[in-house]
Amino acid sequence: MNIPKLKIGDLNIKLPIIQGGMGIGVSKSNLASAVANEGGVGVISGVQIGYEEPDFFTNTLEANIRALKKEIRKARKISQDGILGVNLMVAMKNYSELVKTIINEKIDIIISGAGLPIELPKLVKGKSTKIIPIVSSAKAIRIILKQWEKSMRLPDAVIVEGPDAGGHLGFKAKELISNTYQDLGEIVKDVIKTVNPYEKKYNKKIPVIAAGGIIDGEDIGNMLSIGAQGVQMGSRFVATYECDACDSFKEAYINANKNDICLINSPVGLPGRAIKNNFIDKTKEGRIPVKKCFACLSKCNPADTPYCISQALINSVQGKEGLIFSGNRANEINGMMSVKNLMKKLKDELKIL
Repeated sequence: MNIPKLKIGDLNIKLPIIQGGMGIGVSKSNLASAVANEGGVGVISGVQIGYEEPDFFTNTLEANIRALKKEIRKARKISQDGILGVNLMVAMKNYSELVKTIINEKIDIIISGAGLPIELPKLVKGKSTKIIPIVSSAKAIRIILKQWEKSMRLPDAVIVEGPDAGGHLGFKAKELISNTYQDLGEIVKDVIKTVNPYEKKYNKKIPVIAAGGIIDGEDIGNMLSIGAQGVQMGSRFVATYECDACDSFKEAYINANKNDICLINSPVGLPGRAIKNNFIDKTKEGRIPVKKCFACLSKCNPADTPYCISQALINSVQGKEGLIFSGNRANEINGMMSVKNLMKKLKDELKIL
C-alpha cells in the first residue's frame, strides 16, 4: 500500500500516525519530539503535567502551567520542524486556563476528549492552532459539529476512539463487559458519513482518524482502507526508549499477558482500561482515602471518590504502586525499541500490505 500523507488544515504530516497523549507523564517532550522528528504527530499529555514541580502540592495550577510551557518549549527545541500537539481532558477543572497556555506557546494541535469539548472553538478564536475532538460515536461528533458550527469553527480533524483503547473510554461499562458495542471500523464509517455533509457545506476537509487497539502496520492499513485518513496510537509507543515513563512502567506492558488487561471504574466517571496490579486489587477491597486533593476534576468529591486518580497515575509513572492505563492489545508488545525503529517498522509493514 502506498503510504498517504495526513493533511490537517495547512499541516502536512509525512506519516499518517498521531502518537496518543498519555498521562500522567507518560508522553511528555521526549516522546512527542521523537515521534515528530520521524514524521508523525508527537503529542504531550497536559494532564497534571506539573507533578515534578517543587510546588505541585501547594500551587497545582501554577505548577501545571509552568511545566506545560517547559515541555512544549523542550519538544519544539528538539523537533523544530516537527508537528506537535497537546492532549487535554475536558473533565479537567482548569481546562480553559491550560488551553490558553497552549495557544500562547503556539502549539500546532490541541486534541481533546474525556467529555465533549464544546467550548474549545471559543477558547482558540482567532488562532491558527488546530483543534481535534476525540469521540467514540457518530452521535458525539454530531453534537460537536452542531455546537461548533455556531462558533463558526469546525474541527480540523476528528479522532474516533474505539472500545479497545486504553485509559478512559467513551463507552458504557455494561457495553464493554458484554461486548455489545460497535467495533472501531463501523464507528469510523459512521463518523465519516456524519462529517461528510459539513465538509461539502463549508468546502473544508475534516479527516477522520482511527484510534484504539492499533498496534502494527496491518492495523493502520485496515483503517486507511475503510476511509480513515490516519491513526492514533498510544500503547505502542510506551515500550520505546524515548517514552517519558519510568522503566518499571514500560516493563508492565512488556510483561503483561491478555488476562492482565482489565476494566476499571475511574473517579473521572468513565470506565477505563488498565493493567492488573496490586493497586487495582486494593481498589476492589474498598475506598482508598484521599490524602491530598489536587482539585483536578470538575466532578470529583475527595470525600467519596474511590481513590485519587492523579496520585495513582503519578505513582505508577514514577515506579511506585499505582494505576497503569493501557490499551486492550498491550500484551502484544514484547520488547523495547527506539521511536525511530518503531516508525520504520510500522512504515515497512504498511508498505507490504
